[in-house]
Amino acid sequence: MNFAVDSLEAFLEREYKLVIVEIRKTFGSTPRETGAFMLVSPTDTHGTIGGGQMEHMAIDHARALLAGVSDEFEMDIPLGPDIGQCCGGRMVLTFRIGDDATRAALDLKLKDRLKALPEVWLFGAGHVGRALADALLLLPLKTYAVETRKSELDLMSAGASHRLVAMPEAVVKDIAPGSAVVILTHDHGLDFLIARQALARNDLAYIGMIGSKTKRATFASWAKKEGLGDDAIGRLVLPIGGKTVSDKRPAVIAAMTSAEILVALNTQ
Repeated sequence: MNFAVDSLEAFLEREYKLVIVEIRKTFGSTPRETGAFMLVSPTDTHGTIGGGQMEHMAIDHARALLAGVSDEFEMDIPLGPDIGQCCGGRMVLTFRIGDDATRAALDLKLKDRLKALPEVWLFGAGHVGRALADALLLLPLKTYAVETRKSELDLMSAGASHRLVAMPEAVVKDIAPGSAVVILTHDHGLDFLIARQALARNDLAYIGMIGSKTKRATFASWAKKEGLGDDAIGRLVLPIGGKTVSDKRPAVIAAMTSAEILVALNTQ
């Protein structure tokens, strides 16, 4: 799992003395969900349970536990005006000292969460593909990058799983149901082959392709000759990134496409 500033693995390696703060129950409107957690050491933190005064209270309590001046391992916090928050709900937090057994349990929990994460498959590791991989790595997703060119794949973030293959279209059949597929290769013909394979399936959450209105029209004409129906062709998002922002810089396209993918993955 990847984080913007510091990986969880690096934090755990650096900070041996810590407390795991987890949301055990929520009632009403709350800034995070049950199961969200953060790590608190004497001088640092990792992750968030929602921010605001509630989180500051949790951090102070965790450090009191580490210092041995408290023995309370649960907090019930109303999110109201008394603490300067207006969510209106309530959160029950649990606190666990990060001993060897707790760390081992956390590791297993994270591995289970990783297995359950939705997958995003990027076909193409050019400028937009690399920008999109970087954007997706900040999100709760597993990212795979498929390329025919080793030189381009070598430039891709190491956080994405790399697949160097001769025939990317053959990979599509092995993608897990419910995944997202984004097609951004250097070759329009290859884009079309990959899209045909993806659209032949009806169990993918998102299928997108970089391009233009002209490319979409060209693909639609070609796809019909290949036997794809209007319903299948209609499931292709082309161009990716929507029309709200016209900026075509890779980072902007990546940001807008990431939002599209998140919406698709959470509405399937």
